Amino acid sequence: MNKYEAEFSNIVRSFRKKHMGKGPSKITTTFCKNWAICEMEGNLSPVEKFMASASEGKQALRAARTEMVKDMYRKHPPKEMEEFLGCNFRELFVDIDIDRDFGMSIFVFDEDIQAKFNH
Repeated sequence: MNKYEAEFSNIVRSFRKKHMGKGPSKITTTFCKNWAICEMEGNLSPVEKFMASASEGKQALRAARTEMVKDMYRKHPPKEMEEFLGCNFRELFVDIDIDRDFGMSIFVFDEDIQAKFNH
């Protein structure tokens, strides 16, 4: 992870903390073409971990941690990311493995951020 990818990880963490109350404990970001791929560990709160012990809770958490996160970015466009990268946010793909407490978010931008920031 270079310094730009590390700073992007910090922006993701603070955005999630601001809008969800908690950010992941560890984020590793890789820029690939116009994608910022974030691998995230330690996403779940203690209450969510308790909920995950029941299968219905696991399904509800997965929905919340995917669809609701995408909706949050739609309602609150990540201006901090756009300002930092100097390009526009287009789309977000999200998935999480509740059992492993490991998630991935792929942020899609309108420019090749890998070429722009990986020198």
